[in-house]
Amino acid sequence: MALVRETATDDWPALREIRLAALQDAPDAFASTYAQETTLDEAAWRARVARGGSFLAYVPEISASEPVGLAGGYDTGPGTVGLISMWVRPPARGRGVGEALIAAVLGWAQARQARSVHLWVTEANAPARSLYERCGFKPTGERQPLPSNPALGELAMTRDL
Repeated sequence: MALVRETATDDWPALREIRLAALQDAPDAFASTYAQETTLDEAAWRARVARGGSFLAYVPEISASEPVGLAGGYDTGPGTVGLISMWVRPPARGRGVGEALIAAVLGWAQARQARSVHLWVTEANAPARSLYERCGFKPTGERQPLPSNPALGELAMTRDL
């Protein structure tokens, strides 16, 4: 079973480590790049944690101290929250970690009285699209180039709360 919690200030090293691992494992899934984020200093990582909405997932059978997944939420405008930075380590996939992270972001959004959660997913990432659909997200028809690799496309998905 996955345990998910919102990050606290002292979690910045764990957030940095798993974010960099995600960027190395799936470079075409994120708007940022490993090269960009390795330049961030401690203050930048602490600021990321301080703004809230960053979640880490743990699976005790895999590791009680090292996170196996991450996801983030941020306010995108009145009544809307964006779901970003979703990733699960390969050994933890298929254990409900993705669903647990999405549920945490949805709960965070509801606490802010958001009416919907929006995300962008790389069009070719069928497993992620399937996960989001299982969790109630629907394509909006919007498309855009992936910011970190404009040769790839992203599609927007949304879920009403």
